[in-house]
Amino acid sequence: MHKRSLPLSLALGALFLLFTNLMRGADAPAKLVDASQARAREELLTLESEWATAEDKHDEATLRRILDEKFVVTFGTKAPPYDKEAFIKGILAGDVDPTKSQTLSDQMVIVDGDTGVVVGTDTERGTKKGEAFTAVARYTATYIRRNGRWVALAEHLVIVPPAK
Repeated sequence: MHKRSLPLSLALGALFLLFTNLMRGADAPAKLVDASQARAREELLTLESEWATAEDKHDEATLRRILDEKFVVTFGTKAPPYDKEAFIKGILAGDVDPTKSQTLSDQMVIVDGDTGVVVGTDTERGTKKGEAFTAVARYTATYIRRNGRWVALAEHLVIVPPAK
């Protein structure tokens, strides 16, 4: 084969593959995308659950695995953003409270290529100075797929005021 005919052969091969895929049905590639997005959605929801549990248990190793090196988090509008190290330091401060738990709900997941966004509600329950408390927050977590795995790049959390 001559060097000049190699690009032509590649182009003809690509056209052949395109034609055969079109002949098999237009929905075949869509099914692959849907399956891939469904898998990514489940992976992100699993990470969200692991993240909440890691916070409750002060599990530094899991937090480091989930949070990207560039991770940043903001809480409402008054506090400054925290980077990964400041966030982990804050989570690990103090003793593990066995009464504390987080329940994630109302989660919506959007996946677009190697970017995923999870929006949801985080209900935290526990005791503080012997008094039971419940705090509800709305959050948005942004994930990216880096080196074949999902990591959290950013999170924004805002407390929902108690109903009056």
